[in-house]
Amino acid sequence: MEVIITALGPDNVGLADPIIHHVTGRGARIAEIQMYDHDEEHIFAMLCRIDIDAEEFEPLTDAMRQIGEHTSLAIRVWSSENRAKRPRVAVCCTYVEHTPRAVLEAIQSKLIPAEAAVLISNRDKLSPLADEFDIPFRMIGDDRGVADDNAMTEILDEFDVDYVVLARYMRILPAQTCWQFAGGRIINLHHGLLPGFPGFRP
Repeated sequence: MEVIITALGPDNVGLADPIIHHVTGRGARIAEIQMYDHDEEHIFAMLCRIDIDAEEFEPLTDAMRQIGEHTSLAIRVWSSENRAKRPRVAVCCTYVEHTPRAVLEAIQSKLIPAEAAVLISNRDKLSPLADEFDIPFRMIGDDRGVADDNAMTEILDEFDVDYVVLARYMRILPAQTCWQFAGGRIINLHHGLLPGFPGFRP
């Protein structure tokens, strides 16, 4: 089975070694490794995509938890093959209704084989949309629409989310959030050409 391991935390020497040594010791084949070391912020981030026998998934998850405790890294172990047939999706939005509505309607009609777990926004304008589709709504913005990115991560964990869909969510996700859900788990439905039109951060 394909497994994605992400690690994020304070930078230090030798953080990748115990992760790599453990997965190879379990007979896993490493298909991809990406590492990021931001000296100014003293942040270490890592993505490791591996192929491993399915019966090794739970022991691997437990071992990564122990490594995370020892290294002060937030380590996530995720596999689409270990999840429900209908993945849980968080839809993130700001002002414009038609994009998140299109996603929710596609899920409702089973055009997208998924479950809408939560609607997240940095503004409260679209809370009625969540009521219409009978899903929880979580507002993470302050009076100026500045998003609490840590709150977003907590909500994604609370609702056990598999994929994050940015449906005209007019904020730029920080690197920390992107790394924690790396490996194709964040889908950005963007109507502008990047990098010239990244959003106006309302």
